[in-house]
Amino acid sequence: MYYIYHIPGKKIGVTRNLNNRVTLMQGYKPDEYEVLDSSEDVDYISEKEIELQKSYGYKVDRKLYKNLFKKMKLNATEQTTTFPYEKKVLKEELLQNIGLKWKTSLGEFELTEETINWIATNSKKSMYNDERSFIYNKAFYEAFMAKPMYNKENIFGLIRDWANERGIYDKGDVKTQLIKLYEESGELSQGILKNSQPDIIDAIGDCVVVLTNLAHLAGTDIESCIQSAYDEISTRTGEMKNGTFVKTTL
Repeated sequence: MYYIYHIPGKKIGVTRNLNNRVTLMQGYKPDEYEVLDSSEDVDYISEKEIELQKSYGYKVDRKLYKNLFKKMKLNATEQTTTFPYEKKVLKEELLQNIGLKWKTSLGEFELTEETINWIATNSKKSMYNDERSFIYNKAFYEAFMAKPMYNKENIFGLIRDWANERGIYDKGDVKTQLIKLYEESGELSQGILKNSQPDIIDAIGDCVVVLTNLAHLAGTDIESCIQSAYDEISTRTGEMKNGTFVKTTL
């Protein structure tokens, strides 16, 4: 979907990601801009942007939005897919190519917001060219295309069943689970320092298992904890500083 956004008194522009383009990159909160139009038709949205820029009296773009970005050329081999951008700008460039599809030995891959986030996190710098980065096709396949070994909607229930069968809820307590969480977070730190993807995945999974059990022993469940956290952050505004999101303080 393409969006025409309006920052009153400043400009009218087009983006496929309002949060990234307008809030994170330009610093405007959601209540400081408005969406004038949206469409999946890039030809329509490109012409409409120019029309609205003229009608509002703003500077008119010299090029239509659809002509600003050339289709990204990537190189897909049996093992990897290489992108023509260095890692630090990869996500921003990929967001301009949402919907792009390419064929690999494991099937057809596609750029979506979800896959772009994964690529930005898991990409590696090319050993042959510092201005290129790549992903392993098998890892992408396992993350988005392989048949899951479990029902994601019921994974927490499966964890609780596993813990209950082993007496963790009968004989354990929140303090022992807290200590276990410290241990697993230490394993995660080591995985990150070693830049070991398998160790990172294993440690994050272990942390989730421990948190699921800790929540149960504390008289709640992890789903409620996650929902409560999301309800709090869903309307939070702020900006990225030094690699972390800093919320706006009133």
